[in-house]
Amino acid sequence: MSWLRSFLPAPLTVGRREIWLACVGAGLGLLGTEWLSHHVLGSANPWFIAPMGASAVLLFAVPASPLAQPWSIVGGNLVSALIGVSCALWLGPSGLAAGLAGALAISAMFALRCLHPPGGAVALTAVLGGPAVSQLGYGFALWPVAANSCLMLLLALLFNNLMQRRYPHQHAPQPHPHRTADLPPSARLGFTQDDLDAALAGQGELLDINKDDLEEILTRAQLHASRRKWGDVYCRDIMSRDVVHIGPRDSLDAAWERLAKHKVKALPVAQEDGTLVGIVSLHDFFIGHSAPTSRMTPAMSTARYVEDIMTSKVRVARPEQPMVDLVGLFSDGGLHHMPVVDAQHRVVGMITQSDLVAALFKTGIGKPAQAD
Repeated sequence: MSWLRSFLPAPLTVGRREIWLACVGAGLGLLGTEWLSHHVLGSANPWFIAPMGASAVLLFAVPASPLAQPWSIVGGNLVSALIGVSCALWLGPSGLAAGLAGALAISAMFALRCLHPPGGAVALTAVLGGPAVSQLGYGFALWPVAANSCLMLLLALLFNNLMQRRYPHQHAPQPHPHRTADLPPSARLGFTQDDLDAALAGQGELLDINKDDLEEILTRAQLHASRRKWGDVYCRDIMSRDVVHIGPRDSLDAAWERLAKHKVKALPVAQEDGTLVGIVSLHDFFIGHSAPTSRMTPAMSTARYVEDIMTSKVRVARPEQPMVDLVGLFSDGGLHHMPVVDAQHRVVGMITQSDLVAALFKTGIGKPAQAD
């Protein structure tokens, strides 16, 4: 029974928006390509070829796939057309020529790193497309194959980017907050790129997913596992409640004295009713707006009030938010302190890196494995 169940389709983990975009995008892509081919290149077949329907599925339904990238569609379709025409000229429009064209096209696409499944259909079209195709000879690879492919690619570029889908799909790593070549702290333990390469090599099969996307999915899975395991520890459990803060119209001298008195590196900036409006840190005094060099003091600055140098856009946490949500922000996001606010955006607490480290150790996340 388990063998028979393997024939049943697995559920698709895709949202309705993606399904809608795939359908609309493919429809517009095919309509636009056919219209341009018909009016610019000619009204008779084969100026618009059937394999473009398969290309549309890839470019609009799975634009993140390595098989749907620009070089894959243009290079894969073009080399397949050239091979198909060669086999047709050598062996004629026969089954042998069709099989050989498909096999050689796949081999060439692997070699040129432009694997594109519709390329197999392009190779067959070149062999079995009839007189309308055979009379074009090698011109078939240029018109219509290359023309259709480039038109479809152009429409995919426009549609996917207008719909805020990354295409061409490239990994966009977050810049290091300190602008160094070090890996982010979260990437220095656990699996590495070398581990992922070794696992993929051991798989022995082609996986239709970008390696960087796979790494990101695995990292997210680890985060979800952490939330499931330690999700009962919340920000309210680890935050400091007696928060030292400053007002936006308080002087810089007052803020400086408060930082020194309480031996803290940042102060939430709040209105009289406790509403958070910003945060001021040592960084703002010495590297921010108030001082062009590290030798300057608050008294030497042209700024007078806290609001003149504070950071207005502040990442905040909620008391009911799981603690593990903050790990990535503190480890890789460059944050050192985060105000905790209630539903009215009033300051009710403060969490620092030391609070998070202590909590991780106490809950067992940060404890080293015990030797037997």
